[in-house]
Parts: sequence; C-alpha cells; structure tokens
Amino acid sequence: MSRILLAGAVSSVIGIGLLFPGSASAADTWSYQAALNPVAANLVSGNGASWITVTGTTAEVQIQVNGLLDNAPHAQAIRIDAQGSCPTQGSPTISTTDGQPSYGTVGAALTTDGDSSPAAALALGQFPSAGSYTYTRTIEVDPAVVAALQGGTAVLMVHGVDYNNNGSYDGALGTSELDPSLPAEATDPALCGTFVPMQMAGVPDGAANTGGGSTATTGGDDAAGVVGAAALLLFGGAVLAGRRRGTAR
Repeated sequence: MSRILLAGAVSSVIGIGLLFPGSASAADTWSYQAALNPVAANLVSGNGASWITVTGTTAEVQIQVNGLLDNAPHAQAIRIDAQGSCPTQGSPTISTTDGQPSYGTVGAALTTDGDSSPAAALALGQFPSAGSYTYTRTIEVDPAVVAALQGGTAVLMVHGVDYNNNGSYDGALGTSELDPSLPAEATDPALCGTFVPMQMAGVPDGAANTGGGSTATTGGDDAAGVVGAAALLLFGGAVLAGRRRGTAR
C-alpha cells in the first residue's frame, strides 16, 4: 500500500510538470518591487515604482515614473554593494557620490537599448527623456546584481533634477562629479527605492512607451502553489511509507 501511495505522489508531480512546463524552473525565478520616493534634498516631488523578475541572470525590468523634469534624459540604474538604502540628508543637496555609501555603485544601467552594463551609466542619450514614463526591458545582469536583489541591498535609482525649477538642466548646482562635461542636475539622484520581495504575482501588465527588448508577465502564485502541494503530497507519501515499514518490523 505504501508503495502505491508513494508512486501516486510521484505521478502527481510528473503530471503537474506536464501541465505547467515552466514550473520546473519556478524555484529559479524571483520577483522584487521597489517604491520610488523623491530625494527631497534635491527638491524633487515626483514618485514611481519598479518591478523586476529574475530567472537565472535574465532580468525583466519595469519602471513607472511620474513628475520629473520633462524633455530631459533620466539615467536610471540598479545599484549594489552598499547598505541598500536611500539617502535622506544632504548638505544642502545630495549628489550621486554623496549617496553612494547608501545605495552603492552601478550594477546595471537601465538603458532603453544597447549596452546595459555599468559602462553605459552616463549614456544619457539611451535613457527615457520624459517627465512621466513607463519603461520595460529584459536584460542580462551580472550575478552580483542577482545576489544584491536576493540579499535586500539592490536599489533602483533615477537621476535628473531641476533644482532651480527653470525647466532644464543647467549649472545651478555646478558640474557633475561623475562627468564634468555634464551639469550636476543631470546626474544628481531624483527617485530612489530599495527592492524587496514582490507581494504580487509577476510584473504588472502595461504598454511601454519607452524601452527595448522583449517583455512578458512571468511568475504566478497559482502554479507555484500547485507544485508546492504536489511536493507536500510526495513528502507525505514518503513519510507514510516509512511509518508503515517501521510498523511492519
């Protein structure tokens, strides 16, 4: 009887694998979300949110931004290797280097196309240039980015502020510490959020008006729950079989 129970449990798992062919890799897929808050010291009042689903080192990223300077590029990046937090105090403003002890260095540049490595972090022509936008792109990331997401120290940063509210990046804050050919307003942090495990199934649907690469809604609590139930059934069958063998001795 115990063998029949155990065989039935194994068959259930195999059957579910056939019904949900993607569920075999579900354990390797992780989803995270970040609420993007304004860096108040830089006189930013915008907001946003980001979602990321990672399978192996393939990351599907979506960002929604509102209320930043329009008709100006907004560099955006996943930052790693620091405290995994957002800066709250400046003197009087917060530059990108001021915030690095909190959010770290660039792990992935979230460009609209082409290179997405840290080397593209200042390629301003490859970032969204609207004040409000939705970005979606699937990219390959370094394993260090995956480790930071799993460890709770990955931060999403969106740059570009209009400190003196004149409608453009200018020299109000001097030149950028990252590239003296750029005004500091173009590279100073505007929105920031720490990634935490996602509380919903998959990245939200929605048409992207900027970005590149392929996109898809991935993940799903239903399939994961079915697989989990099957695993529990398998475990229960094995325990029952062991108990019956022990009783027969």
